[in-house]
Amino acid sequence: MKQTPYLFGLKMLSLILLTTLLSCAQQRMGANNADFVAADFARAQRQYDLLLRHSNFPRTLDTAGHVVGTDEWDWTGGFFPGALWYIYEYTKDPQVKAQATAWTERLEKAKDLTQHHDIGFVMYCSYGNALRLENDAAKVKKYQRTLVHSAESALKRFDPKVGLIKSWNEKASWDGKTRWKYPVIIDNMMNLELLFFASTLTGDPKYRNAAISHADHTLKNHFRSDYSTYHVVDYDPNSGAVLHQQTNQGYADNSTWSRGQGWAIYGYTLLYRETKDSKYLQAAQKAADFYMNHPNLPKDKVPYWDFNAGQDGYKPDVNYANRKLNYIPRDASAAALVSSALLELSTYTTGAEAKRYYSFAESTLKSLSSSEYLAEKGTNGGFILKHSTGSFPHKSEIDVPLIYADYYFLEALLRYKKLKGA
Repeated sequence: MKQTPYLFGLKMLSLILLTTLLSCAQQRMGANNADFVAADFARAQRQYDLLLRHSNFPRTLDTAGHVVGTDEWDWTGGFFPGALWYIYEYTKDPQVKAQATAWTERLEKAKDLTQHHDIGFVMYCSYGNALRLENDAAKVKKYQRTLVHSAESALKRFDPKVGLIKSWNEKASWDGKTRWKYPVIIDNMMNLELLFFASTLTGDPKYRNAAISHADHTLKNHFRSDYSTYHVVDYDPNSGAVLHQQTNQGYADNSTWSRGQGWAIYGYTLLYRETKDSKYLQAAQKAADFYMNHPNLPKDKVPYWDFNAGQDGYKPDVNYANRKLNYIPRDASAAALVSSALLELSTYTTGAEAKRYYSFAESTLKSLSSSEYLAEKGTNGGFILKHSTGSFPHKSEIDVPLIYADYYFLEALLRYKKLKGA
């Protein structure tokens, strides 16, 4: 049928309107994708207004939904002030800076923490970020002294005969037969950043040398052939020989605890940053590839608490029969720290490799920014992320918010923003 000029014009107008609407929708979608960082930080600041009402360092929620706080001797103490520093870094809000400063300086006594290995988490996540963002000369000098003192404390757990920093004091393993004499956990890689800082600041190589020794022994003994990781390696305190390769927070000795794999990816990425030794870059990449390509990784890239939980061929020493869960809990803290690590790792690689790490991290952050994981304003006790798992074997902190999930999420968002140039 022949079209009249009127009908033809009407169709053209409809087509133009449809094209305009689609273009506007695409622009809105693009803006929403670009603005999720801004939205997340706005949510974080509102949520942390709730956490700031508590007198202790917030760590998680109990089963009744109440905030569980800790003191400066707990391994998680540094994450809350560190998260406040990240919020300040994004917002430039002087009130947030004052809060971050106050909570950081409440940790000052922890510079003498020698009961366990986690002084790096406690002091560098707090004072390290404070030093990075503080311009007051007197405070800068004070924070530098505090961090060097903290590095000295960390070295008290380093034995040259073994070549590693001892993570925990002597303790029993889950199997009821093994007593660990010199246990070293993969998490300990994260505490080495403090030591590198101390050597850079003082010029004394002893801190750096201890960090490299620890990393080399861990590289040799914590990785399996596929670059999955053991959680715990126990050493003979006299000879330095490996006695046991087991788990404490994972499902089984031969399984892969997802957050532990994340510590490895992050830890060897920072080792490459500090040394530029290609063996550390290779370790970070292979550990990352194991994580990213694992067939049990959910589509949203937020892992189960252990990659092998409940699978055949993985026999736990813990009796899970009384765990009344009809699902395998996720660990948003693992997803957050891996996304942060991969963003940095993408800057040390090129081409398709760099794009792959960056894209995976971006997808993970978008998942964590969704309503499935990002808490609504005024909920979740004030924490930002939902669905993390502290230690399933210990029946501790299962499917709850965790302060370190928030910390690495905010760090990853900042790294993403800087790489985007936004």
